Amino acid sequence: MQPSVEDPQRTDADPDDELVDDGQPRHDRWAWRRRLRERRHTRITLRVVVGLLGTLLILAGVVTGPLPGPGGIPLVLLGLAVWASEFSWARRLMRRFRRLLQRVRGWSRRRKAAAVAAAVAVGWVGLYTSLWLNGIPEWLPGWAVDGLDHVPGLTPAGHRG
Repeated sequence: MQPSVEDPQRTDADPDDELVDDGQPRHDRWAWRRRLRERRHTRITLRVVVGLLGTLLILAGVVTGPLPGPGGIPLVLLGLAVWASEFSWARRLMRRFRRLLQRVRGWSRRRKAAAVAAAVAVGWVGLYTSLWLNGIPEWLPGWAVDGLDHVPGLTPAGHRG
């Protein structure tokens, strides 16, 4: 016998299980996951697939991060959200990101601009340091190499010992 929606002993309560206007329970959109978790081998398979999918999304975010357009951060967060659907450590990390986002939303416009400027400055310093140490990559197009040749301290060979 299934417990009713009002049953206080119910442990698998889901916000989507609320009653709708006609008194019928709302469709449970996660029922398929509960069925998969009932058997050990499907539960393990689900965790492996979720882990691999989350890893693939995060790796795609890392690869597309430097490219123009929205790629890096949204894909990494999507991969973390996929992990959070199955792993408790990822759920805790997502909660931490949400709290940080709520805190940043409360910042003044001046403070947000200062944080963005600091992040951009750190990124440029990191890029310059990498190019200074490793040199100008050979695979860059000619126009980029020509531009980087004018930056003080950068050489094609780099400064590694």
